[in-house]
Amino acid sequence: MTWSIVARDAATGAFGVAVATRFLAAGGLCPHAESGVGALSTQAMINPTYGARGLALLRAGAPAEIALAVLIDADPGRDTRQLHLVDRTGRAAAHTGGACVDWSGHRTGPDVSVAGNMLAGQRVVDDTFDAFAAGGARDFADRLIAAMEAGQAAGGDKRGQQSACIIVYGTEEYPDLSLRVDDHPGALAELRRIHGLWQIRFAAHRRYMATRADPVGVYDRAVIEAEVRRLEALRTGSAEPGSSGPAT
Repeated sequence: MTWSIVARDAATGAFGVAVATRFLAAGGLCPHAESGVGALSTQAMINPTYGARGLALLRAGAPAEIALAVLIDADPGRDTRQLHLVDRTGRAAAHTGGACVDWSGHRTGPDVSVAGNMLAGQRVVDDTFDAFAAGGARDFADRLIAAMEAGQAAGGDKRGQQSACIIVYGTEEYPDLSLRVDDHPGALAELRRIHGLWQIRFAAHRRYMATRADPVGVYDRAVIEAEVRRLEALRTGSAEPGSSGPAT
């Protein structure tokens, strides 16, 4: 009932997961990630405990294949599960249980895994994977959404759309990006729209938030609102050439 992409941005080390499905609020339980550790998605007959336990294994240094084996081997419901993950070095591993509803399967490569079940066909996974592989010049979050859009164009979940989500973890304990569409007939298009809004107002606030290196950050509203105006101008094409906004 779900397909997803789990990936590592080789350029920055960020981890991301994007999910789409004909199921309510899949973003609440499917995607999991941690800065400097890895990312995973649990789906089909979801096992929510895979999230915390999988990240704990990756945090302890287990490679993706070992972490996956530990989780799957201990689960008598493994044939109904789908799980895939990427570790801190970009190694990927995936499991699609034999009792997952057709079409179901996965595809892995360096820094990326795509997996899905109850799909329109194999092309959903292949086109998602290929679009991500071809999108290296894009911003990481945009690359993830574009990959999922390619999978949707190939048929997506064979029952239709309902929810979609994306998370990206960079260098901080909190996510750089966490967006959910819980119930919408065009969930991926709505996720794209919300991401466009995020790129202005929330991104402006995110630039000045407290970090590990600067546990205070910038909290001057005038500085933040100036950044909002700069991003709005860039989005509408009205920014002056060379304008870079307030310095951090």
